[in-house]
Amino acid sequence: KTRSLLSVFEEDAGTLTDYTNQLLQAMQRVYGAQNEMCLATQQLSKQLLAYEKQHFALGKGDEEVISTLHYFSKVVDELNILHSELAKQFADTMVLPIIQFREKDLTEVSTLKDLFGLASNEHDVSMAKYSRLPKRKENEKLKAEVAKEVANARRKQHLSSLQYYCALNALQYRKRVAMMEPMLGYTRGQINFFKKGAEMFSKRMDSFLSSVSDMVQSIQGELDAEAEKMRISQQDLTAVNESVYTPDSDVTSPAINRNLIQKAGYLNLRNKTGLVTTTWERLYFFTQGGNLMCQPRGAVAGGLIQDLDNCSVMAVDCEDRRYCFQITTPTGKTGITLQAESKKEYEEWICAINNISRQIYLTDNPEAAAIKLNQTALQAVTPITSLGKKHEVHQSSQNVKTMENNKIIPTESASIQDSTQLIAPGTPIQFDIVLPATEFLDQNRGGRRANPFGETEDSSKDEEEDSLLQQMFVVRFLGSMAVQTDDTSEVIYEAMRQVLAARAIHNIFRMTESHLMVTSKNLRLIDPQTQVTRTSFELATVTQFAAHQDNKRLIGFVIHLRETPGEDSMSAYVFESNTEGEKICYAISLGKEILQAQKDPEALAQLMKSVPFTNDGKFVLLNDQSEEDGTIHEEGEESEA
Repeated sequence: KTRSLLSVFEEDAGTLTDYTNQLLQAMQRVYGAQNEMCLATQQLSKQLLAYEKQHFALGKGDEEVISTLHYFSKVVDELNILHSELAKQFADTMVLPIIQFREKDLTEVSTLKDLFGLASNEHDVSMAKYSRLPKRKENEKLKAEVAKEVANARRKQHLSSLQYYCALNALQYRKRVAMMEPMLGYTRGQINFFKKGAEMFSKRMDSFLSSVSDMVQSIQGELDAEAEKMRISQQDLTAVNESVYTPDSDVTSPAINRNLIQKAGYLNLRNKTGLVTTTWERLYFFTQGGNLMCQPRGAVAGGLIQDLDNCSVMAVDCEDRRYCFQITTPTGKTGITLQAESKKEYEEWICAINNISRQIYLTDNPEAAAIKLNQTALQAVTPITSLGKKHEVHQSSQNVKTMENNKIIPTESASIQDSTQLIAPGTPIQFDIVLPATEFLDQNRGGRRANPFGETEDSSKDEEEDSLLQQMFVVRFLGSMAVQTDDTSEVIYEAMRQVLAARAIHNIFRMTESHLMVTSKNLRLIDPQTQVTRTSFELATVTQFAAHQDNKRLIGFVIHLRETPGEDSMSAYVFESNTEGEKICYAISLGKEILQAQKDPEALAQLMKSVPFTNDGKFVLLNDQSEEDGTIHEEGEESEA
């Protein structure tokens, strides 16, 4: 808004400069062309009338000037019959004021404009240098020097902009004075010089000139009052703390608002210029509904950069820059990479985009919905004594399910236990899918371990070929933790609550994306780029699995492993999926049924009759895509998954 308003004032100043030069030329012609006084005064009269036709961007208060110039035009026409030399009066009372206005006021505005441009360029250079600072602690001295340089550049830009704005505001008053004062001197000089002035002008003209003089003095008084007001405001604005100009001054304890549903500010946008080269551009970003908009300098409006609905945002390490985050589309495609100026801006942008991606802005009370969404962090501080207050169980435990007419009939839900009975207090949470603890389990408990040379074992391919069920889902790992029981699905809900709360408290936004392959023998997490199996769980060890009742994209399952006779290990894994978690639960349930039915040939044959197959003899899991593509299935054989 400030730059748009500034462009209007600059356009007005440019128009005024052009008009002032034209008016000065007309007055110099009157002064110089003594023998052509009649023609010169005619041109001056026309030029006075042309003021009304000038397209000033700021025309406030020009009505009085226009009406006054109209009257002066008539006076000039009456004085056209006089051909005496008025060189001295014209030089002192007509030409000199307009020259002073042009050389002093207009030149001052032009000079301040150049200084403001130089200060802005210095600020951009210093901000670019600051943005390239590395995160290493040994460069603290360099960081302090660059931060001080940014603060000085900002202060210099601030001072130059204030002076420039004051000059533009004052020009609106001086413009009216400069337009009328030369004509006032011209008219008085004519009256005083000519002997016939008393006969040509009546007392009405004297009163008019007096009113014009009073109006000029009144405008001058307004200018003085406005100048004093601007001076006081400038002092108040410049007497601020140095932290206002220093970027990231509150890095230790910034006041972060996590309930934002809209955000605006400057960010650095990463652009690829080649295969391995990139550039960073500082642009103004703002959110509008569910869209991320960008408005370059000089543009009258912003343009769409990214649709934020159902997107995910995470912190990333990018080119040794601080405060970088990345937006990923709902399909898993990498979107754009941005860099914030400070830690506060960095975390608020991530929280705002995360809130918008959940389409909170479409609710009746977006602010309340955002507060409720981020309430998990506060709930984590106070343990919940009864999970019945948090989750009303509308779907029973999914560890044992049966299929009749392609519908899942859950068994009776387990009794709700206290949270301390489900998960021991102080249980550590793992936020990375590949950890030494996982490798230890793989080595000692018979689980599958990813080959460090980027190749999976040949037996996994054989398992895929022999498996009757294969279904792929795009998931992001949120965390895992040890649990004390697997008798109820409430342990999964409690694990979800603690994992999400820990991420919110510790500002952990990074997530590992994987492909979850559900087969009739195991669950495998596959790297989407290298297709290497990160970890694998036997389907028989999956004792509980459930989707979150409020956030349908959250899915979790419990792995029960036997270490030694009499000693068991149970862990809950929490993921975020691009699809509904119920579809993953259905796939796992179907896989367990196939695994159980393989022990009984008759049950397997009955199951194979009730579920459609693909051409290669595998079970078909219906989804939205297959329905849109017009895939034909037998009547009455569609699955809810």
